[in-house]
Amino acid sequence: MSTDPVALTAALVQCPSITPEEGGALVLLEEILSAAGFDCTRVDRGGISNLFARWGRKGANRTFGFNGHTDVVPLGNPEDWTVDPFGAEIKDGYLYGRGATDMKSGVAAFAAAAIDFVKDTPPDGAIILAITGDEEDVAADGTVALLDWMSETGERMTHCLVGEPTSPNDMGEAMKIGRRGSLTAHFTVTGTQGHSAYPHRANNPLPPMARLMDQLASYELDQGTDHFDQSTLAIVTIDTGNPATNVIPRQTRASVNIRFNDLHTGASLSDWLRAAANEVANSFGVQIETRIKISGEAFLTPPGELSDLIAGAVEAELGRRPELSTSGGTSDARFVKDHCPVVEFGLVGKTMHQVDERVAVDQIGQLKSIYSRILADYFA
Repeated sequence: MSTDPVALTAALVQCPSITPEEGGALVLLEEILSAAGFDCTRVDRGGISNLFARWGRKGANRTFGFNGHTDVVPLGNPEDWTVDPFGAEIKDGYLYGRGATDMKSGVAAFAAAAIDFVKDTPPDGAIILAITGDEEDVAADGTVALLDWMSETGERMTHCLVGEPTSPNDMGEAMKIGRRGSLTAHFTVTGTQGHSAYPHRANNPLPPMARLMDQLASYELDQGTDHFDQSTLAIVTIDTGNPATNVIPRQTRASVNIRFNDLHTGASLSDWLRAAANEVANSFGVQIETRIKISGEAFLTPPGELSDLIAGAVEAELGRRPELSTSGGTSDARFVKDHCPVVEFGLVGKTMHQVDERVAVDQIGQLKSIYSRILADYFA
């Protein structure tokens, strides 16, 4: 009897695993995978729950890995939902619930495919599932903890598939062979407070902030590459908090977010941002403090064996070949890339993080079929 990915998706959705709570999702997966012959280890760190599961011999010559997460984003206002967010209700061909799309259906589809595959056609190699409960939050003790533990214990994936939603509108539309990098820079400009009627006695921090923001937003970082769109910089906030019209403030703050391609690194962009801030500070005679957080570096898995494998499986099951994409935000693939070649493929992501998040039931079955074919072709 085959493993039902829809029933497993529903069971996972019913686990209230709002990040960083485990909510019973990893416990459920460990029970199911252990019963199917997988060696399971909890790799919890920093209060975060993670699960490592392997079928086959440790250190096998060929090991296919799957990475995913069971934690979900908060509900927002529960009253805005038309269904129980953790009820896994099925209506009109859709399974509703927080995490239904992002990404409990992907985890369920791969787990179901892997369980049936090793039962029906035991491969000459190993299959690893590295499932985290910390993708939607800071991600410091999730997939990173799993990869650290794998390095320490000699566990290794030869290739890895991340099951995040990858298609904008239609099933099988796209797969991710890379991701843009992301960083956020926070600027604090400090001048001298004074009376707005006597501006010469003050040093207003707002003009230098306006100059800096204009310079950064107007600068063309690049024109894109063969696999990446242009890098982008967005001003996301400018805050002064000054309710008085007769007071020149002492300080103002602003933040920018950069999504960058593989022409840049977090370090090179940080150097550029700091240099721009220092130039403006010297020009206006103010102090500018710059704090930068790099969330992930840009990376690319060059088209080849892994992307061909996945694209071929999608085409065989759906009759369409997915385009190779690097769009979107960050994912845990940014960590896996340092361990082995990694590609992302999953469902349509239209409703992820939304109220009434839902997944088409037939797409869960299609995804399991694609993942099953990937495993069969990989170990053929």
